[in-house]
Amino acid sequence: MLPTDPEGLDRARSVLARLGERMRFQVLGRDEVVDLVMVALLADGHVLLEDYPGSGKTTLAKALGEALEDGEGRDLPPFRRIQFTPDLLPSDITGVSVFEPGTGDFAFRPGPLFAHVVLADEINRTSPKVQAAMLEAMAEKQVTVDNVTRPLDELFFVIATQNPRDVAGTYPLPLPQLDRFLFKIRMDHISREAELQVLATRLARRAEPGGPPVTRAELLEARAQVETGVFVAEPVNHCLVDLARALRGHPQVVQGVSTRSLVLLVPALKAAAALRGRDFVSGEDVAWLAPLVFGHRMELGPGAPSPAEVVRACLAEPMEALSRATLRGRA
Repeated sequence: MLPTDPEGLDRARSVLARLGERMRFQVLGRDEVVDLVMVALLADGHVLLEDYPGSGKTTLAKALGEALEDGEGRDLPPFRRIQFTPDLLPSDITGVSVFEPGTGDFAFRPGPLFAHVVLADEINRTSPKVQAAMLEAMAEKQVTVDNVTRPLDELFFVIATQNPRDVAGTYPLPLPQLDRFLFKIRMDHISREAELQVLATRLARRAEPGGPPVTRAELLEARAQVETGVFVAEPVNHCLVDLARALRGHPQVVQGVSTRSLVLLVPALKAAAALRGRDFVSGEDVAWLAPLVFGHRMELGPGAPSPAEVVRACLAEPMEALSRATLRGRA
């Protein structure tokens, strides 16, 4: 059993509160999306947003990037944005070796992937070759240029976007690429009250960041504290496995979820529990995150309902068993 530190978990919650305060000040009417982004960041995952132009995706990613500071004196930008287009090359995002006449050597010029937070805008508009370069970066936190592998930062985090209604000139993401995203989130229009608040506070939000920043070291410590300080009871594991098996056996599911998706879900559940002030994972966390983690990893047959509906239907029986179990405490 890993050692626990109750004070460390409190520090992690304090870091989350500061990060959430800054992001909600800049991104209005998106509280759940902000929470999910923080969960993914703590769980060391990435996020894919399905949205429409002007929905606030750039503001969201920029707010997260500007809420972070390196704090260790390294020359690494907190936020970079990549606009994906059909003519983009892998070297445009990973970097390139440039010949320096003065020294007679090649020097590596890092690409925009070398940042804490990267916005991959309209990722489905670029070619499969560039998507493959993103796959290495997201899965292994490294890029390979001229047969030399260079590590990315430990905090490397991708927020990617795609417009589901715009299919002309796009390259749909294959399942291996989709599997690199912890969550796939659909962003709808914000409420009338939130839109009015956006108009009323636009100048204030430009002038003020909305709170103190969070350092890279604080966030990495929070990630470690959540991993060791939040308990996952055995019935939760049983619930996840039973849900996966129910999805694989569903008559309208052509391809079910993998074991790897279950492994990725566990740290996300821990982060969700910490965000909600608990030191143990509950059924509430499973019901919240399971559709977002499993939905884009399944292939459904013709006439099937939405992936979220399929997940919720298959989750009913495992959740009933989970509700009767004791989830607090440690083995």
